[in-house]
Amino acid sequence: MKTSLKIPVVILNGFLGSGKTTLFRSLLAQSKKKNIQVCAIVNDMSELDVDGELLGNTDIVEQNNTILESIHSCVLSSKKGIKKLNDAIEKLLSNQEPELIIIETSGSCHPMPLIEYFKNHTSVRLTGVFALVDSLMLSHDYNYGERLIPIMQNNLANGKRDTVNLLVEQIMFCSHLLLTKADRIQEGKLPDIASHIQNINPYSSTHSVLFGKLDIASLFELQNYDFFKVEKLINELKPVLASQDKEDRPYNLATRIIKDDRPFHPQRLWDICHQFLDQRIYRSKGFFWLASRDKHSLLWNQAAGGINLEIIGSWRSGIVEDANNGLSSMEIELMKEMLSKESGRFGDRHCDLTVIGDESQVDRFTNALKSCFLTDSEIELWNNNHEFNDPWPKNIVRMVN
Repeated sequence: MKTSLKIPVVILNGFLGSGKTTLFRSLLAQSKKKNIQVCAIVNDMSELDVDGELLGNTDIVEQNNTILESIHSCVLSSKKGIKKLNDAIEKLLSNQEPELIIIETSGSCHPMPLIEYFKNHTSVRLTGVFALVDSLMLSHDYNYGERLIPIMQNNLANGKRDTVNLLVEQIMFCSHLLLTKADRIQEGKLPDIASHIQNINPYSSTHSVLFGKLDIASLFELQNYDFFKVEKLINELKPVLASQDKEDRPYNLATRIIKDDRPFHPQRLWDICHQFLDQRIYRSKGFFWLASRDKHSLLWNQAAGGINLEIIGSWRSGIVEDANNGLSSMEIELMKEMLSKESGRFGDRHCDLTVIGDESQVDRFTNALKSCFLTDSEIELWNNNHEFNDPWPKNIVRMVN
């Protein structure tokens, strides 16, 4: 029998690369350990749906994939996205009775349409709108947050809307502000960031969260979202956002997809990133391999000027090629049969990346990344076990669920 109580919903909102997926994975892992029935919705503006794949690889989703709905190729706050969100919630609730629904938005998602959608929802109640803010990005690009309001004011005076407007408005609508990556900024500067941010939204609580470590139990202590506090703000922004209703990728954001079976040349990739990466490339992410590390499937995770590489698994091709793989002959034959169905030249190895940035710059960086793939002559060297110079950190973290 269905319960009459509305199910609480928490939204993880925040700009591109602020750490939403890291937090989401942590919350899902905790829900499994504590036997909490959670449903998850993830939104990725890219058609590759990298975040959906990462969440789909968590233990709890692998055990029960009916708890996750992935919405990609549009922004959740668009008309198309809201419709897909409604369908996703109906589908999730038709299969189970969760104790909590957690929604991760795309970094380009404006929170206002979601807040309006949940205001009079009959089955769920909005309890928390979390804005995750990248402390490292604020320190590098906005002088620890000090420049955010002046830039926003200048935009308003000139009738301009860009990613600064989006970032500030994400903060203005949040009920809880989470400062991420505080361990990577100058010591003692976190209070400065918190002070500048609180000037934007004095009503929100502000906390620092490292590596996605937020106790899931705290989400059940939240009161209902206070719609009254943002009523005036909604009325002011409604005409402005109405002009963007037809835009699935607003704020001059553009997305590019890179798909190739070749590995990256490690030294060339290193050089290109140092030469071409700037603050107008907001996000790039996906799965790839390096010619110098051909056994491991790697996660590329770039936000603003920072890049992280993580090991997410081993290529089947690399396992088969390893003389000490520890597999039985039957297991090897089964794996070879699976690899025979792959269309790429290197078995299951491949690179799938999405690049999100200012439309004036995204092609420049995307084309630079494409130039890092091995050439035909370099592939010949790789086939002959050539050792490519690799300046990337030797100890790459292995992603855990």
